[in-house]
Amino acid sequence: MSHSSDRTNRLSHESSPYLLLHAHNPVDWFPWGPEALAKAKAEDKPIFLSVGYSTCFWCHVMERESFSDPAIAGLMNEEFVNIKVDREERLDLDEIYMLATQLLTGQGGWPNSVFLTPELKPFFAGTYFPPIDSRGMPGFPTVLRSMIHAWKERRADVEQQGEELADSIRRHLTEIESFPGELPASGPADKAFASLRERFDATWGGFGGAPKFPTPSNLFHLLSFASPHPDEPSPPSAPSAEERADRSNIAVMMLTSSLDGMSRGGLYDQLAGGFHRYATDREWKIPHFEKMLYDNGLLLEVYARELERSGSAEAERIVRETAQFLASEMTAPEGAFWSAIDAETGGREGAYYVWTRDELDLALGTEGAAFLAPIFGFDGEPFFEENRFVLHLPRALDLRAKERRLTREELLADIAPLRAKLLAARFRRRRPATDDKILADWNGIAIGGLAVAGKILRDEAIVAQAARAADFVLENLRAADGVLLHSFRGGAGKIPAVISDYAFLIRGLLRLHEATGSSRYLENAVRLSDEQVRRLGSSNGGFYNVAEADDLLVRGKEIFDGALPAANGISAENFLDLAAATGEVRFRDLAERTLRAFAPIVDRHPEGAKTMALALARFARFPRASVGSRAGSVSNAGSLRSAAGGVAEPRFSVKGEGGNPGALDSAAQAVVKLTMRSAEHEEDGWIRVRLLVEVAEGWHLDADLQLEGFDLELDPAATTYPEPATISAPGTSLDQQAFLGEFEISARARASEPGKRMGELQLTYQACDDHRCLPPAHQAIEIPA
Repeated sequence: MSHSSDRTNRLSHESSPYLLLHAHNPVDWFPWGPEALAKAKAEDKPIFLSVGYSTCFWCHVMERESFSDPAIAGLMNEEFVNIKVDREERLDLDEIYMLATQLLTGQGGWPNSVFLTPELKPFFAGTYFPPIDSRGMPGFPTVLRSMIHAWKERRADVEQQGEELADSIRRHLTEIESFPGELPASGPADKAFASLRERFDATWGGFGGAPKFPTPSNLFHLLSFASPHPDEPSPPSAPSAEERADRSNIAVMMLTSSLDGMSRGGLYDQLAGGFHRYATDREWKIPHFEKMLYDNGLLLEVYARELERSGSAEAERIVRETAQFLASEMTAPEGAFWSAIDAETGGREGAYYVWTRDELDLALGTEGAAFLAPIFGFDGEPFFEENRFVLHLPRALDLRAKERRLTREELLADIAPLRAKLLAARFRRRRPATDDKILADWNGIAIGGLAVAGKILRDEAIVAQAARAADFVLENLRAADGVLLHSFRGGAGKIPAVISDYAFLIRGLLRLHEATGSSRYLENAVRLSDEQVRRLGSSNGGFYNVAEADDLLVRGKEIFDGALPAANGISAENFLDLAAATGEVRFRDLAERTLRAFAPIVDRHPEGAKTMALALARFARFPRASVGSRAGSVSNAGSLRSAAGGVAEPRFSVKGEGGNPGALDSAAQAVVKLTMRSAEHEEDGWIRVRLLVEVAEGWHLDADLQLEGFDLELDPAATTYPEPATISAPGTSLDQQAFLGEFEISARARASEPGKRMGELQLTYQACDDHRCLPPAHQAIEIPA
């Protein structure tokens, strides 16, 4: 229960909407900074660090249940220094302490609840805690009392745990090795493509089961194989023309199926345009309703490039509607873009977006509702909480038009007035909160998406949207010394830029330069690249996530893709673009140094580093003769400095669909144990195997399990799974199919060629508990010879 109060704490002086949400809590919150850290040391108290963001549903729940409770707040205030962090402002702190949670628990998520020593070393962590002990989960007061006891009675153990965990975090985030010799070319990109092919959902599009994320890095990877970027004359190399053609056809199939499923599902807002964060089901039907600027900017570009590739009328619809959504619902009066729109209204997930049948009938009238019901998917039984519908397109508009003997344009014309009635009815509802922070990196993503879309559509108004935002960011998100800033709100910028700010803003400016021909945007891209090298460059190659600071345990380097493509991979691409645009060889050298720094990791884990894998393939094709010292350069910013060039997703953290392989393996081992129960040899080299799957208590696996074979032949007819159980989704009236406890899978396999060594079986699964779902994970097991 939330308690309103006139009292405020220190967060009332902050600009972050997420921090301001907690400004009236009875908790004596501090923002991260010298005051809080000095207090912890002076009073020898542990720190309770709570990290979240404004559109995080469970962050809101914990704020109402625990942080608004005076009794819980009293315990926190007496024994801890309590610090609240907005992860969208402090990406560096989020990365470090999310990794701590993953290392301690095998999983991650927000809100992230971490207990630290005064020296900032984490010793205990979790995510959401309920206000009382329930369903086997300790309540937050129980956790607090346990931490108090540990701090006072077992101090040496606590400090040892903190030291060991801090060392582990440093190893995870700093150990990279430069790649000697010739860089790998298309190999990592090819392997990443193969991993997508293995995980592709042939029925509904996308990858894996529920929850299902758009993951733009996957889609950009498919685009690169389906059709090359304009400055890349061929897709990544393959052994033969036939294989290249076959792979291109497969990429097109996976791409179009995924884009179609996403745009027809509830993931896409069928009334106002724009994409929600992810789908809670395999069919893209029921979304988690928050809308993020970065998702919409990246997906806008993906659909625009698909329009360019295929001429798809549906892709054009999504591009135009998403650009309009950004203009009408996420644009500040000054022209830059706000960060996010909340998932909940009045404590109810999706309340603004979902409909009862009575509400639809009232808004549309009997005739209008009867016409629109099969088109927008509310002609059957309600399938969301409280007997509500999520509007979606069960069948493609082209097929609906054909069924009704109409052209696509005629059907859309018939839908338009009914859609307007629903929008008018929705506009009368209480709107979800908008996080009106202006972030440099997310604005860069939106600028790039709009610039690409406007150029492909030849729509000057859409390009002008991008230019207004770019002009605002370049003018206002700068410190007194000229350094780029990460965040802007309430008339002021704050927090020096991090690697993602440089990577995505530079990328957006380069796309805007291509769309407008204005040298101003290219000049600023060059200036910001030089600033990135100076502030974040590593002598070992690549770029640190943040500049040096006394209050950080470690500076990591973003390598793996997650909800966003990896910033170091984007930077490598930017340097190649700059080399082509300016003719300056130093940018090609920066690209090479960046790629060389991370190539060993990319070569080992290409499925997690698709952006970097594509940059490696592009670098191998990049014509050396196209760059060099030439007249007319836009900048004489100087020679290459010695420090130059150098999960969440996954950045050794789990932040969505992607994840660092090591972090994913850790989570999988914590939740699921896979063992070989028996292996019986049959004729013709076949081996019949029985696998035992053990799911940890409190967890279940999505019913969409997939058993695949690597370097072996698997008999699909002989692969059998048990019947899944029916369980209720927590807090809803929905049922779902899932696997719990122990169960067995049987299969029949043999070596792919006579005399060849047996390969491995791999189980792909999605593990969930009552409050979160881990990213899709894989476990492999070798078949004995």
